[in-house]
Amino acid sequence: MFKSIEATGKTLDLAIQAGLDQLGLDRDDVSVEVLEQPRSGFFGIGASPAKVSLTYEVPDPEPVPETPAPRAEAPQKQPKAAPAPKAEAPASTAHKVEKPKVEKPPKPEKKPIEIPAPAPEGTMEATIETFLKGLLEHMGSDAVPSCAKSGEDTYAVELIGEHLGMLIGRRGDTLDAIQHITNYAVNHGKSKRVRVNVDAENYRKKREESLQRLAEKVAGKVVRSRRNITLEPMNAYERHVIHAALQDYPKVTTFSTGTEPGRRVVVAYSAYQSVPQDDE
Repeated sequence: MFKSIEATGKTLDLAIQAGLDQLGLDRDDVSVEVLEQPRSGFFGIGASPAKVSLTYEVPDPEPVPETPAPRAEAPQKQPKAAPAPKAEAPASTAHKVEKPKVEKPPKPEKKPIEIPAPAPEGTMEATIETFLKGLLEHMGSDAVPSCAKSGEDTYAVELIGEHLGMLIGRRGDTLDAIQHITNYAVNHGKSKRVRVNVDAENYRKKREESLQRLAEKVAGKVVRSRRNITLEPMNAYERHVIHAALQDYPKVTTFSTGTEPGRRVVVAYSAYQSVPQDDE
């Protein structure tokens, strides 16, 4: 279940931070929609703050079981006189009933991380893995790259190891930088270019699913209010996910505005369907 709050500030960053302080969440835990850009006005006249909407996910409430209505109790009868107690057996002859001990199941052992065999020497996969191993060592990471061909002139790399958060970074910024450097290195001086996609802990798939949910939620708001909504700055890949998710959404069109690194997607109301526009 998703919830949203609105926050304001002199700048977009201050407005976002105000909302995060109110929720007690980190930046990666929310999705931001820009509702109003800040205006400075003329000598302070007509100035207005930035206004944003922060959307965050909360667990669905557990259903409360219905309590059956109490039944009417029958009138109690007067208890009969208790019979005389029987003589108890001597303590020496009484048998104690021992309760069986319940053994706790052992904790499951942590499965060791399986490291795949390196790619055969002389292949493009081996070249990519060798470069990434050196790069990760310079970054102080013990992660191991595993490369496989995923399409024509396209290679997929999975970083395997523990504590991969530092390699993913905030909103995948570090992972994008690793991917960019790797593509530049393996294509340097080559006439035929290849595309290398780097991922860790299935981050890109999770991020794509999160963006698709955000796109549909924002599109619903746009159709109901018939008002355009500008999303937070995104890189080219994230903007492409938004465009693709809403390509067939009724009465909604998308386009990009602004310059890098602050380029944003605008989800706009449209009475007819149109093709998403981007400069990427």
